[in-house]
Amino acid sequence: MKFIVSSSTLLKQLQQISGVLNSSNPLPILDNFLFIVEKGNLTISASDLESTMTTEVTLIEGKQSGKIAIPAKILLETLKTFSEHPLTFLIDDKTKGIEIVSDNGKYKLTGFDGDEFPKVPALDGAKSIEVPASLLQKAIAKTLFATGNDELRPVMSGVFSQFSKDSLTFVATDAHKLVRYRRTDHRAKQEGAFILPKKPLNLLKGILGTGDEPVSIAYNDSNAFFTFGNFSLICRLIDGRYPNYEAVIPVDNPNKLTIDRIQFLQSVRRVSIFSNKTTHQVRLKIQGSALQISAEDLDFANEANERLSCQYTGEDMEIGFNARFLVEMLSNLDSEEVMMELSAPNRAGLLIPSGTESSGEDLLMLVMPVMLNN
Repeated sequence: MKFIVSSSTLLKQLQQISGVLNSSNPLPILDNFLFIVEKGNLTISASDLESTMTTEVTLIEGKQSGKIAIPAKILLETLKTFSEHPLTFLIDDKTKGIEIVSDNGKYKLTGFDGDEFPKVPALDGAKSIEVPASLLQKAIAKTLFATGNDELRPVMSGVFSQFSKDSLTFVATDAHKLVRYRRTDHRAKQEGAFILPKKPLNLLKGILGTGDEPVSIAYNDSNAFFTFGNFSLICRLIDGRYPNYEAVIPVDNPNKLTIDRIQFLQSVRRVSIFSNKTTHQVRLKIQGSALQISAEDLDFANEANERLSCQYTGEDMEIGFNARFLVEMLSNLDSEEVMMELSAPNRAGLLIPSGTESSGEDLLMLVMPVMLNN
C-alpha cells in the first residue's frame, strides 16, 4: 500500500485525536493510530477502549486501499519536526513494515495488523439529536468543572445530559456544588438522557468550535456517538441513575444580593489566602447594602477583611462558604453582575448571572454552605 499526504495536515488531525491515547494501555494495539485508506481518503482512529475518536484526511495520492496500525508516539514526534511537506508512506502488507519518505530521507518503523484494532460498537436502537457546536461547547464549559472525582459515586463524575420537547439540560455536581445549564431555544423530538464521562467531554471541548455547525448526537443505553465536521467520537456512557438534582435546588430564597462579579471574585480570592488551609472557609456578612467578606486561620493568626457595596433585599445574615467553590463558580460565569440567592445560613446558596444572558439560556449554580465556627 502506498499513499502521499501533507505532513502539516496529518499532524494537525493526529494532534486533535491524540488526546484519546493513554500513557499505559491494557492492550498494546491501543498505543497505535489506525490508518484506513479508501478511495483517496485516509481515515485515522485512536482508542482507549472506552472512547474512540476518528478523523478524515484527503490524500494527495492514494490509489490502493488497506489498513495499518502505526505507533502513535514515534509518528507524532517525527511529524512535529517537518515543515509543510508531502510525505510518502510505503507499507508492506505482509511484514507490516512502514517506510516514510521525505525529500531529505527515509524513516522506517514497524506497524501492526489493522484488524487487531478494537471495533467500534454498533449503536442499536439509537435516538438522535442535532445541536449547534457553540451550544454543546458552552454546555460542556459551564458544567465540566463541577463534576465529582469520587470513585464510589461514578454517576457524579460525568455530566448528565437531558433532552426533552421543551429544553436541553446539562447538569454536573460533586455534592458540594451543582451547575444546571438549560437551553429552551433548542428542543429534542424524542425525550432521552445519559451521563457522559469526563474524558470524552474534554476531547469534545477541544475540537468543537464556537460556530453554528451542527453536531449530530446518536445515543442508546450504553454509548453515545458524536459527529462533527470530519471528526467523530464514540464513547461508553456512565451506567447508573443520576441523583434527583431538582430536589436539592432551594425554591424559596427571599434574600437576594446583586454584586459586580469581578469585584466579588477578586475579593474572595484575596481574602481566601488568609483562610484555614483545610476548610478554605470565607465568611459573608450582609448588612443593608454592604457585604463584608472575611477569613481567618487561627493556627497561624492570619486574618483578612474586605468590604464591598452591593444591592441587597432581605434580612441581614451571615453565611460561610468554601472559597475554592465560590472562586470556581464566579470564574465560570460571564456576566458583569451576579445575583446570589440565599434563604438561611445552613441552606444552599444560588449563583445566577444577572442581566446578560442570551434569550433561551438559563444558568444556575448552587453551592453548599459550611458551618461557621463562631
